Amino acid sequence: MPFARTTALALLLLSGSCASAFAAETALPEAIAAPGEALVLSVHAEGAQVYECKAGTDGKPAWAFREPIATLFADGKTIGRHYAGPNWEHSDGSAVVGKAVGNAPGTSPNDIPWLKLAVASQRGSGVLTGVTTVQRINTKGGKLEGACDKAGSFFSAPYSADYLFLRKG
Repeated sequence: MPFARTTALALLLLSGSCASAFAAETALPEAIAAPGEALVLSVHAEGAQVYECKAGTDGKPAWAFREPIATLFADGKTIGRHYAGPNWEHSDGSAVVGKAVGNAPGTSPNDIPWLKLAVASQRGSGVLTGVTTVQRINTKGGKLEGACDKAGSFFSAPYSADYLFLRKG
């Protein structure tokens, strides 16, 4: 195995160990816990939650969530992206699409909720292959509620979060 590949593998294993220690220290609310699942990858995301002004249930314009747009980081390096679906795509070509199955409030009123998402589909081959659950934790910002002025307008609310990718067994 060439030196660069051996070094990359060692760094990947080391980052996984650090991520496992991080996840073990973070007490997760029961609504998003994933007992019996093992951590595959932990990443930090920086981006925006995009909202669109639409008619609310009362007919008045209100902000409605449209999509996330975020860059995924590991050890300070860009390793992927997160976008509508919700999709998470790793730079190695592997990707997962999730479906929310649980949530817990963020730590402040301005923070989007923490989530548990079941993986609904996968593509590619790489680190995300075999992932069954995604957890969004440690959210900061991203929340936008209330009235808006003009239907069809958009607003991007900056946010950050940590995403944990888990596998059964």
